[in-house]
Amino acid sequence: MTRHNRPPAAAIVAFVIVATAAITASADAQSADPTDAGKAVFKRANCVGCHKWHGNGGGGYGGHALSLRKTELSREQIIETIGCGRPGTGMPFFTRGAYDSVKCYDMNREDVGSRIPPEANTFLRPSDVEAAADYVIAHVKGKGEPNNSECVEFFGNASRVCDIYKAEQPTATQTTHSGQSK
Repeated sequence: MTRHNRPPAAAIVAFVIVATAAITASADAQSADPTDAGKAVFKRANCVGCHKWHGNGGGGYGGHALSLRKTELSREQIIETIGCGRPGTGMPFFTRGAYDSVKCYDMNREDVGSRIPPEANTFLRPSDVEAAADYVIAHVKGKGEPNNSECVEFFGNASRVCDIYKAEQPTATQTTHSGQSK
């Protein structure tokens, strides 16, 4: 090879750097939590409005939401509940055409009548509904009381929302109820 046909050393170094960055980015993407998409849907669809960030439920614009932490619903049942809402409650349906072109709980609009759930402010694609269900199963269902690490995982380190979960851990020098040191 002549000098003019060889790539310059700087080009080789740049290629190695770009290739290494691409491999690292690919590995990071593969190691990312696969339920992150579901968490994004949980936020975007405003599930937190009623179920709260922790899924314990509580009062919201749709009424008193049930605890997703205590739910015994299967994945398929959670998917149906997100897509079809809950008749007779404030839980909205997120599937376009629910109770019309899509039967819900084996009912159409006529069958459900006045108990039809409200329509959500945004419709979700089936893949988004599944992602939200997978997020609930992986990070909410069956968990105990919410804690600081879960809160930080949901909001990030910059949020002050999690401050209420920062509790002092008892130490050996704290006193017992009788006033004596442990």
